[in-house]
Amino acid sequence: MNVDKKSLKEQEIRTMFISPALVAKGWQVPTNMREEYYFTAGRILVYGKEHSQEKGKKADYLLFHKGKPIAVVEAKDNVHALGAGMQQAIDYARILDLKFAYSSNGDGFLEHDFITGKETELSLEEFPTEDELYNRLIDSKNLTAEQQEIVETPYYYDAYTHEPRYYQRIAIDRTVEAIAKGQQRVLVVMATGTGKTYTAFQIIHRLHKSKAKKKILYLADRNILIDQTIAQDFKPFKKFMTKVTSTAEGTPKIDTAFEIYMALYHQLVGREGQPDPFLEVSPDYFDLIVIDECHRGSAKDDSAWRKVLEYFHSATQIGMTATPKSDEGANNLEYFGKPVYTYSLLQGIQDGFLAPYRVTNSFINVDLEGWTPDEGEKDLLGQEIEQKLYQRQNIGRELAFKLRRKIVAHRITQMLHEIGRMTKTIIFCSDIEEAAEMRQLLINMNADLVKKSPYYVTRIVGEDKEGKKQLDNFISVDEPYPTVVTTSELLSTGVDCKTCGLIVIDKEIGSMTEFKQIVGRGTRLRPDKGKWHLEILDFRNATAKFRDPEFDGDPVPKIPSPRKYKINNGEDGSNTSTAGEPKHDKYIVDGVNIKIQSEIVSVLGEDGKTMKTESVTSFARKHIQRHFESLDNFIQKWSEADKKQAILDELKEYAILIDAVRDANPALKDADIFDIICHVAYDQKPLTRRERANNVKKRNYFGKYEGKAREVLEALLDKYAENGILDFEKAGILEIPPFNLIGKPTKIIKLFGGPAGFEQAIKELETEIYKVA
Repeated sequence: MNVDKKSLKEQEIRTMFISPALVAKGWQVPTNMREEYYFTAGRILVYGKEHSQEKGKKADYLLFHKGKPIAVVEAKDNVHALGAGMQQAIDYARILDLKFAYSSNGDGFLEHDFITGKETELSLEEFPTEDELYNRLIDSKNLTAEQQEIVETPYYYDAYTHEPRYYQRIAIDRTVEAIAKGQQRVLVVMATGTGKTYTAFQIIHRLHKSKAKKKILYLADRNILIDQTIAQDFKPFKKFMTKVTSTAEGTPKIDTAFEIYMALYHQLVGREGQPDPFLEVSPDYFDLIVIDECHRGSAKDDSAWRKVLEYFHSATQIGMTATPKSDEGANNLEYFGKPVYTYSLLQGIQDGFLAPYRVTNSFINVDLEGWTPDEGEKDLLGQEIEQKLYQRQNIGRELAFKLRRKIVAHRITQMLHEIGRMTKTIIFCSDIEEAAEMRQLLINMNADLVKKSPYYVTRIVGEDKEGKKQLDNFISVDEPYPTVVTTSELLSTGVDCKTCGLIVIDKEIGSMTEFKQIVGRGTRLRPDKGKWHLEILDFRNATAKFRDPEFDGDPVPKIPSPRKYKINNGEDGSNTSTAGEPKHDKYIVDGVNIKIQSEIVSVLGEDGKTMKTESVTSFARKHIQRHFESLDNFIQKWSEADKKQAILDELKEYAILIDAVRDANPALKDADIFDIICHVAYDQKPLTRRERANNVKKRNYFGKYEGKAREVLEALLDKYAENGILDFEKAGILEIPPFNLIGKPTKIIKLFGGPAGFEQAIKELETEIYKVA
């Protein structure tokens, strides 16, 4: 059969030429090939109360070997050259960590081999088989037979486990391969909410199943993390897994009958004057240790927890963290080495796996200007206030303004009214005293909800046992209370609150690690619970760290500096001061003329780095112009579309929300969808729907119709003027007033000679509506 390839669309080229060529070489759906395979979810964009989701990244063909991707193929129509899809194929291969990328236009294939760096043209018949590709890949790795057996151990699958996301697969594969090759310290960096525990499970499964590792210790620093892991991701290990528990005397016992041990760091370290429980077993007892959240105590070279890792020094040790540290004395980069893989918060947001954030920076005048007391001025406690300039970093720690506290509480309450008062919220305060004061202020400002539950606002800090009891309820996706929690340090790490939709920062944040951990409390998506993004209300300009190059990269190891010893001011609420300096109680002042001076609302930039404010209108303009090359091109597409809804659906795929544009521009309230697009993107003067309807009447378009047929079309035009063009496309339009008063749908359609005549009349009316006056 002779076919003019140039006249065929891309899908036809794939169906008639590319797919048959692949099938002929043994690539079959779904065994070892998938077509139109989405490997990202698509970035979420939020404007006001509306959201949209971009299209995810999609490979035309993804080829597999024993469940693992091995090559990507991108197709183009035959008007394009053989290698026209190669750049996209290379981009996808790099993201997916593949060594082979192909482009095809139906004439053959162009191969890019990342192993050799060469590109080769192949005929349709020369595409490699699965075994040929895999042998080339495995030969490049120079593995021994034993190493290859470990690397080839499959993932764990059952009816309840999901397929790894692409970045989880890369982290798992790289870790397993590194350990198979003898690497003893491995660091995996994955943003909070991207599935570190599931990734750890698959790594442990493959190393245990291959018998590369037989006795495995999993360490975490909070009981709730251990319990969640055992009950969820690690459930398949239940037959040979145990949680290290303490005896009646408080001494933990390591039962040697098991193979996987779940333990808290501090369980394995003896109390002062007592032997360390980990000494019960020999230093070579464990051959694999996985350290969860290794940015915390385990990495400190002077930490008691570090003793555990050093005692079992012969074991392979995997550190998992969202925030690699290079701080003096707590350098997990130095201990574990360079990460084998990093999946950052920004990558997760751009891929659509994590919630995007919208930041409201609220600047308070006293924070910006500072405050100096009058000579001899005393605070509300009768203390004479030290004479100096108190700046933002001092407020909440050395000195507090009662009026400032009220302003912050009022702004938080206002935001909750804006986004939903049952939004799970974490408020980070300077210390536990400020957390207590903020709790009381918010209770009084939200008394109507506190009447429904006294736990609507709750303080959760280290010393408050009653508050800590509510932690499980707060992180539960099904429990509404507590809704708003105040804290200082306790909730900054390790608390998995999937529905947290608002984070308030009213404390100074010194380290990038702490900042990442605080933001990480709200990065999870829960569309089923209505959570599509994270709001951050920042009173301390902490979110300036989003613009720091270190925010989305691995920190550079820092040069040690002379240590400064300070008295701790953490969860105990004590005041921080340099050793040797006199301490005082926090000064409490009423404060006068304190107000929010300005606010800036910002969103994540397209480059994934900058924070910028962008209106929904400017966003729509930019993306409509990208999608339609000119005004004429848009008008042509609009005119040719059988259903205008298809145009809107197409725009929505690119996150362009016409309703949001209308809401943001009061002048466009009654404008037609067509006019909104033409005005926003191409600066055309918009007409209202009523103006367009009147133009049709002025041209006496209905003169060629009479009787009931004319009555139907006039009613349709009135419907358009009232509700818009999409009413024309509703299946039941003829069943509602005033049409049902004219007759049944079948009778109305007969007025135009049948379905074809009715459709033609509708099409002509649409043409008249959009005709230039």
